[in-house]
Amino acid sequence: MGRGRGTRRAAHGAVRADARRDAASAPQPPGGVVVTAERTRERTPLEQRLWELAGAVPDPELPMVTLGDLGILRDLRMFGPGEVRVEITPTYTGCPAVEAMSCDIEDVLHAEGVPEVTVRTVLAPAWTTDDITAEGRRKLAASGIAPPRPQPADGPIPLTLAVRCPHCGSIDTELLSRFSSTACKALRRCVSCREPFDHFKEL
Repeated sequence: MGRGRGTRRAAHGAVRADARRDAASAPQPPGGVVVTAERTRERTPLEQRLWELAGAVPDPELPMVTLGDLGILRDLRMFGPGEVRVEITPTYTGCPAVEAMSCDIEDVLHAEGVPEVTVRTVLAPAWTTDDITAEGRRKLAASGIAPPRPQPADGPIPLTLAVRCPHCGSIDTELLSRFSSTACKALRRCVSCREPFDHFKEL
């Protein structure tokens, strides 16, 4: 999805990496998709500053939360003077918002004076709703979206877990549709206050 902006962007190619290898150290073309990456090195003060800026980028589909709130931002590293590489993991493979997220991260870091920014999509470890921070869950609820329920330590999520209404707090709610405005949300209605609301589905 092109935006026609005047900032310089790194090319987005595609590459697959052996999950047993360190994708961060293996040769990779700029941009694109890698299967996994290793993130063990501590960030420098400059990297931490850029990490905070990238993490503050609003999600294109849920602008009340940031990429940091959702746990989509995975890694940020400096590779030589003026070159930054960022890794993100979408909420699901094929998420249509990936290009918009990448462009927004590039814009923020370019504005901070970083001339070369590469954003790569990393597919493993896969994103889950457990990656959403407590602040992200609070923001979702404050915006009328029921946050995902915590996943049990072992086994599948019980289908009988109640979804709490973000408007009145009642757990007496019913499913109206498995999908809402985006694929990650379901449409529900509170039986107590009769208000419809979105529920961020558990993954």
